Amino acid sequence: MYARLTSAQIKKDKIGEFTRIYNESVVPAAKAQKGYRGSYVLVDHDTGKGMAITLWENKEDALANEESRYYQEQLAKFVTLFIQAPVRELYEVTVMA
Repeated sequence: MYARLTSAQIKKDKIGEFTRIYNESVVPAAKAQKGYRGSYVLVDHDTGKGMAITLWENKEDALANEESRYYQEQLAKFVTLFIQAPVRELYEVTVMA
């Protein structure tokens, strides 16, 4: 399994909107992607720092939706809510308890 971590600085007064868009738009779109296994969103309301972690069956599935522009389309939904550009990283999940 692989995890894509996207971290971003969100405008503090836009965290609620960020969460709503993620739940209503990103989650349904992600569920339609091959290999998608779930996601977590973590937010620090005091600082505005947020992270979205999506889980993928394998590395190929995690990378394929980036190549298909799915990832970029999802990020575009949040462009006015970010203070700075998000950072994307990909990790292999080696322990899941």
